[in-house]
Amino acid sequence: MDLSGINGYFQQYGAVAVFVIVLLEYCNLPGFPAGIIMPLAGIWAAQGNLSFWTAIGLSVAAGLLGSVILYGIGRFGGEVFLSAYLRRFPSHRGGIDRTLDAVRRRGGWGVFVSKLIPMVRTIISIPAGVLKMPLQKYLVSSLAGIFLWNLVFVGAGYLGGEAVLQYFA
Repeated sequence: MDLSGINGYFQQYGAVAVFVIVLLEYCNLPGFPAGIIMPLAGIWAAQGNLSFWTAIGLSVAAGLLGSVILYGIGRFGGEVFLSAYLRRFPSHRGGIDRTLDAVRRRGGWGVFVSKLIPMVRTIISIPAGVLKMPLQKYLVSSLAGIFLWNLVFVGAGYLGGEAVLQYFA
């Protein structure tokens, strides 16, 4: 999805579009890059289409919901999925084992830090679910990371406008 398409959804559906597009991005679906979505939500807030804190609240709620969906996939179907995946791609076992070990050792702190790393920030939810990290610990760690990530990106769009969006795009 390109910038004009996302902007068109924002114009047509307003705050609902912000929520849905951010949710899909946090569900790790292709075509929804945070580097475009979050600053655009900030630009929308700066233009008066919604308040800054509404943009933050919507993006954090959507991000947390998307993360919980992936956590649930990991928790309730992840082991079956990983077994099937590793049968098909046995060479990936080392990377998957390292990821699971990192979550196991670092726990909530690892989830928090992972939420601040592009690409890793959405995927980390699945290993946390597979390892059956306590839901409360997962939620607090995810919420803190999601809030900080979204605050930076939405804030950049709000303060820097379209110049920031061009930098991240």
